[in-house]
Amino acid sequence: MKKKDYRQGSGFVFNKFEEPDKSPFDRLFEVFKELITHTSGDLDEALDWLKQLDEEYKLTTEDYTLDDFVEDLKKKGYIKEESEDEGGGMAITAKTERAIRKQALDQIFGRLKKSASGSHRTNHVGRGDEHTGDFKAFQFGDTPDKISVTESLRNAQINHGIGDFNMTEEDLVVEETHYKSRMSTVLMIDLSHSMILYGEDRITPAKKVAMALAELITTRYPKDSLDIIVFGDDAWLVSIADLPYLKVGPYHTNTVAGLKLAMDILRRKRSTNRQIFMITDGKPSCLRERDGSYYKNSMGLDPYILGKCYTMARQARKLHIPITTFMIAQDPYLMQFVKEFTYANQGKAFYTGLKGLGEMIFEDYETNRKKRIRGN
Repeated sequence: MKKKDYRQGSGFVFNKFEEPDKSPFDRLFEVFKELITHTSGDLDEALDWLKQLDEEYKLTTEDYTLDDFVEDLKKKGYIKEESEDEGGGMAITAKTERAIRKQALDQIFGRLKKSASGSHRTNHVGRGDEHTGDFKAFQFGDTPDKISVTESLRNAQINHGIGDFNMTEEDLVVEETHYKSRMSTVLMIDLSHSMILYGEDRITPAKKVAMALAELITTRYPKDSLDIIVFGDDAWLVSIADLPYLKVGPYHTNTVAGLKLAMDILRRKRSTNRQIFMITDGKPSCLRERDGSYYKNSMGLDPYILGKCYTMARQARKLHIPITTFMIAQDPYLMQFVKEFTYANQGKAFYTGLKGLGEMIFEDYETNRKKRIRGN
């Protein structure tokens, strides 16, 4: 037996990871995008923070200063001069807003790759657009483009021989495909004052999740729709472009108003698959009465307000609209409310902190599972 030749230097060589070289602008721009998100689009405040970070961590050099960075932001179209009607000064542009959404997507859903137009799988097979790898005999109504030429030719040779080639309808084989479904999603974000209380910034991660989900849908699932609602004393619809600028207000939590608006939006959608995602950290504490007045109670769980919430949950259930609640709090009495609310809707609930919130929403959106996962 010939002796193996083990040559010196063969095999794997492991080196310490070195981050690819980035230009001074790119390095600062990563920090700048993060600061713009935290400051809700306030350019002056973001640049002030960047200056403080530079003084502490030496982010710039003599060859590339903060003034150089600001000039590059202007040249590249990331910031612009506002007119006097708009208040004057400098502001970020739509290009920056897109860059922030892209960054949020990379941070939260980094393992995803941009794919072609697609949607969510169902368990039904038939005339769809995703191949399953299974075959069936051709039947009247099957379209010619679904016929597997290779398998059909193979059947013809087996059934009729190679010498005198002949193919009949009985030889034809069709490859089965999955139907795909469209999804209409409404994302509700709590803007009540408690989202910044107790020394914890909860609104910024919520905004990042919203921006990442918006970028995910527009790039990976362009046939799906995403509407974003924010709710405090009232509820209102915001555009994707508004997301970086969202701020918490001196609001109570009118969950009913948010759910009502969400269902109104989804009623108008043609999609058969509809769902509501709700990100909140507090208890419902506000209602708007028919006469326009507000009923508010921040002390404990008000039975009158809770009853209205449960009614909305049951209405959504009748419309086949599941509600998934992402509760950024773990107070026992609040968890009990979410448990009863989820039971009324037959939806799902996640009791979570801020860490992992984006991944959880992605998993729920991507799989669209009907069963509750362990840990709910």
